[in-house]
Amino acid sequence: MREHPPSPEDGPPPEDGPPPGVGISAIGSCLPERMVPNAELASVLPTSDAWIRERIGIRERRFAAPGQWSSDLGARALEDACARRGIAARDVDLVVCGTYTPDHMLPNTAAALMRKAGLEGTPGFDVNSGGCPGAVFALDVGAKYVRSPGYERVAVVLTDVSTRLFDPEDRTVGVIFGDAAACYLLEPTVTGRGVEDVLLRSDPRHYWSVYAAREARVAASDGGAKSSGFGDNFTTMRGPDIRAFVLGVIPDFVREFLKGAGLTADDIDFFAVHQANLRLVHGVLEALDQPLTKTLTNVERFGNTSGASVPLVLQEAAAARRLRPGDLALLLAFGGGLNYGAALVRWCSDDDFRPVPAR
Repeated sequence: MREHPPSPEDGPPPEDGPPPGVGISAIGSCLPERMVPNAELASVLPTSDAWIRERIGIRERRFAAPGQWSSDLGARALEDACARRGIAARDVDLVVCGTYTPDHMLPNTAAALMRKAGLEGTPGFDVNSGGCPGAVFALDVGAKYVRSPGYERVAVVLTDVSTRLFDPEDRTVGVIFGDAAACYLLEPTVTGRGVEDVLLRSDPRHYWSVYAAREARVAASDGGAKSSGFGDNFTTMRGPDIRAFVLGVIPDFVREFLKGAGLTADDIDFFAVHQANLRLVHGVLEALDQPLTKTLTNVERFGNTSGASVPLVLQEAAAARRLRPGDLALLLAFGGGLNYGAALVRWCSDDDFRPVPAR
């Protein structure tokens, strides 16, 4: 927390001006170097490059290196966000880490990545909202802190090494996920632009649709005990359940959310959809009667990167000028729980942010 929080003497914002907002001032990323094409997976799993491309739309994905964990990727994403903003990591007032693959059960992964980024005296904690939904759930947590006194800059880090939870014989998850991290840097705006409405939901009736749990498994080949990077913990996903939920529930959820904000899908300039699967991303846009030109996908190159997928899409879209200051973006994420959420973000320029003094 800052030694000198905003003084009451500064007074409230002018009554005739927009209220202060919370904007995304930078997005950092970290993608492991190792690229794994479909052909490599097809050599060890009962699948093929053609099947993966046709059913899921993925060509390749990234795998973390041996000894590289969520905190390693997360620390690099945090440092990248700070570098893009032109600040030091020590200028961050709070770190919120969204992950379902923590380095250890204790301490939290936020502490681990802050240690690696050289942060001392900065508070941090983890948010486990089911992995993929963290792109919206953790963002909402971070935005609420920026709106409270004493937290001028909040880093929201989404990081997972999903491939470490693979059952080596399970193609269901083995062909879908990739490892990555991304970091939203949140700061107050003077124009009111930034994170606007957010709607979060949970449907625990679908608790077992996707989960990671400790369970003994034996190899079909020799009956020996299986092991993942997390020992006897493995991810299980019921693909048909997820598909039915995403295409059956999510479009109506988006319409409800937008109606509550006095908008329709036509008012959205850019859709940043969780990269669960290329067919699902396109299916959601088609159900909303929106052109695919209003979105961008990276699942083809990175696979499903869990909570990092939405900020990675936003980063690419902004860099390609597909997302410009003043544009209204809808962020949409869903995953374990089943948890799902949406956020409206009015994209900011550098001029939208209030100056924040360095520590």
